[in-house]
Amino acid sequence: MNDLPPYDFATGNTNAETFPAEALAVTAAAVIRRLGPELNRYPGKLGHAGLRALMARREMEREGVAVDPEHIFLLNGSMQGVTLMAEALCNGPGDPVVMEEHCYVGTVNAYGGLGLDRVGIPVDGHGMRMDALERELTRLESAGRPAKFIYVLATYQNPTGSMMPRARRLELIAIAKRHDAILVEDNCYADVHFEGAKEPSLYALDEDVKHIYLCSLSKIFAPGVRLGYVIAKPPLLDTLLARRHDAGPNTLAAAIVEAYLRDRLWEHCEMANKALKAKRDTMLEGLEQHLGNTCSWSHPVGGLFIWVRIPDDVDMDKFEEEGAKRGVTFARGKNFYVRDDEIPYIRLAFGYPTQENIRAGMPELTAALNAARA
Repeated sequence: MNDLPPYDFATGNTNAETFPAEALAVTAAAVIRRLGPELNRYPGKLGHAGLRALMARREMEREGVAVDPEHIFLLNGSMQGVTLMAEALCNGPGDPVVMEEHCYVGTVNAYGGLGLDRVGIPVDGHGMRMDALERELTRLESAGRPAKFIYVLATYQNPTGSMMPRARRLELIAIAKRHDAILVEDNCYADVHFEGAKEPSLYALDEDVKHIYLCSLSKIFAPGVRLGYVIAKPPLLDTLLARRHDAGPNTLAAAIVEAYLRDRLWEHCEMANKALKAKRDTMLEGLEQHLGNTCSWSHPVGGLFIWVRIPDDVDMDKFEEEGAKRGVTFARGKNFYVRDDEIPYIRLAFGYPTQENIRAGMPELTAALNAARA
């Protein structure tokens, strides 16, 4: 953590304290010896067969639906899928894509960089609002510009942490069908679950051929391994693979992670989530203690983030400046806003800092906020 500020609440990394470095090193040594000549071949567009089979099992055991490993292709992190999918489905700048109004900063920036028209749908405590979605899809069709796809994080939405309930998920699927729209589900936080019932993925509720599913190992294992995947059925699968020009994903990383997680996937998730829940609780306690009379915030049952509503009179530039003086970083709300306007929100990440740093950092965050108020 030497290259990060002492109170890094901005970075969406997972928990370094539970990363199994020594056990993974033992696995890696065995895999490298066994893999041998395979490392001297390109992996192909689908990627390592063993990890694809394990991820198919992961989805089947979590979601209760069978997944064909031949309908999975591995990625260098799920963010590659976010970009590749847009490049495959869109014709060029100006094409409209529908997404949450507050959305993952990587997706916001990727689609902005491609020149796409980011049509933001308001988000409430239960995720994307369906009345607004229907209205925007209808508006785009009336203008002769139907949406190229709907991108949504229904589970532990980033940045708000919201969880879309089953009834709204079914409504979303019905709306997509009604408008003949491709539905892109980013489910990268699926296994980062702390409490309560798990909602099924959109993919599990309706295995439509016009459904693209993105997932990752970055949030429950480690972002540095750069492993994610796409699930899609032909002909969409073929459309996406035709856009892939990188000769395939990292065979070595895939083989090592598959060998390590093969017999301990859910054991690892349970261990990682227990520690992450403790950090979430520590941050929620700190918010209540120090900002309970000033701010309001989400209470996520999974994921890595808390979405905080701050007072309107906070000067955001000064807030960042004051935070830097105290060794505190956070993510500004505007980074997650499709229109890039300033909004009175910040996102706090609790996965990477230690519990001790969270406790010590919350008073510093509060001092920085108070110093930035008009």
